[in-house]
Amino acid sequence: MELTTAILLCLISCVVAGGIFGFVAFKLGVNYRKKVAEAEIGSAEEQAKKILNDAIRDADTKKKEAIIEAKDEIHKLRTDADREIKERRGELSRQERRIVQKEETLDKKIDNLEIKEENLAQKHKLADEKLEEAERIKRSQLDNLERISGLTAEQAKTQLLDTLQDELIHEKAVRISNYEQQLKDECEEKAREYISFAIARVAADQVSEATVSVVNLPNDEMKGRIIGREGRNIRAIETLTGVDLIIDDTPEAITLSCFDPVRREIARLSLERLIQDGRIHPTRIEEMVEKSKREVDQRIKAEGERAVMETNVHGIHPEIVKLLGRLRYRTSYGQNVLNHSIEVAYLAGIMASELGMDANIARRAGLLHDIGKALNHEIEGSHVEIGVDVARKFKENPQVIHAIEAHHGDVEIKTVIAALVQAADAISAARPAARRENLENYIKRLEKLEEIACSFEGVEKSFAIQAGREIRIMVRPEDIKDEKMVIVAHDIVNKIENELDYPGQIKVHLIRESRAIDFAK
Repeated sequence: MELTTAILLCLISCVVAGGIFGFVAFKLGVNYRKKVAEAEIGSAEEQAKKILNDAIRDADTKKKEAIIEAKDEIHKLRTDADREIKERRGELSRQERRIVQKEETLDKKIDNLEIKEENLAQKHKLADEKLEEAERIKRSQLDNLERISGLTAEQAKTQLLDTLQDELIHEKAVRISNYEQQLKDECEEKAREYISFAIARVAADQVSEATVSVVNLPNDEMKGRIIGREGRNIRAIETLTGVDLIIDDTPEAITLSCFDPVRREIARLSLERLIQDGRIHPTRIEEMVEKSKREVDQRIKAEGERAVMETNVHGIHPEIVKLLGRLRYRTSYGQNVLNHSIEVAYLAGIMASELGMDANIARRAGLLHDIGKALNHEIEGSHVEIGVDVARKFKENPQVIHAIEAHHGDVEIKTVIAALVQAADAISAARPAARRENLENYIKRLEKLEEIACSFEGVEKSFAIQAGREIRIMVRPEDIKDEKMVIVAHDIVNKIENELDYPGQIKVHLIRESRAIDFAK
């Protein structure tokens, strides 16, 4: 029992001791934690105070810097303001000085003006006095004149105006006559200048061509092969081409005859190819003719396009271009019509440019003026009528249509373009070597021209110049006086017209010259 009690007491003592020890340990832990917390709180407070102090110091520093910058800015603004105020004050001072100077100048001008006004008033007064005196003298002179002449002032004025009117009418008539003569001379000179300039600019090559097609043969045996058995080959050629083949005694040559130059060209190409190929029979002839037709059509188109490009004429209908190409195989008095048309286009365009007219319309009219010759073998009527119909059909410019219609004088010329085309056509056709003319006949015509001139009494020498377009005649001054030269020139013109055939016109130029010659010895 005692043991149990002792054990219990021991246990109780242990429990009590443990509790006391635990309490003491708890109390010590709490105190430690409290001290640690107090130490941390103190450290945080110190750090917070330090941060606060640093912030206060930084704020004071920035505040001082801001105050210093503000003071600097204020000082700068004040300095700028003072400088600006100083400049404005200086400008005001200068303006004040200028105003003062202007006022002084204005006062001087006013004083001078007052002096001038006084002088002017005095001069006006003197002038009025002079006018009154002149009026008195004029009245007295008029009275004397009326008394001497026996006419009143109105009657004298009427008589004077009538006399002046007669003199003015005569003077006006003389001046108008002089102006008309001067204008005529200037126009003729300008016309000659423009035409000669255009001719010099064009300077075309000789365009004379033969109108007969001749095919050369390698030998005379080829004639028989072309004729064929019982004439079948020659009949086939003539039927397919519409051309007559003339096979005569001419050695190694066959002549082609046809009114249509295009058909003649097709036949010529076909024959040349058949001769070169050597196989001549109706089937081969038909093939060659078709091939030649296609080639000629291509050439016609190419020639028309070439003419349009060379003359710089645009917007022409394709059918008219083809008709232009057909003119390549058309001749007029031996002159190729396409080359003639191109030359007329050049001449008309150049003269239009010199006159300030529309050169494009002039070139177009010159190029198309003979377009009717491409169809005059197929359609009835003159080439002028056919050309006008073609131009109207394809809606050409009215000026171009009128130029085509008037280029041979069939209708009256109404536009400058038509006149230029007519002149260019005459120039191109009449220039030497343009159209076929035998050289011997040409020389005989010049000799006949000089012979006619020399047949008149008083003529010393005569010279045919400009390809027979002008003849200059030197007369003896002792035989023919100045007043007789017009009559002699008229007689020579009449004799030339009656006895000589010539294209265009011939200018007869008489020259009378007197010379005095002496020798110093």
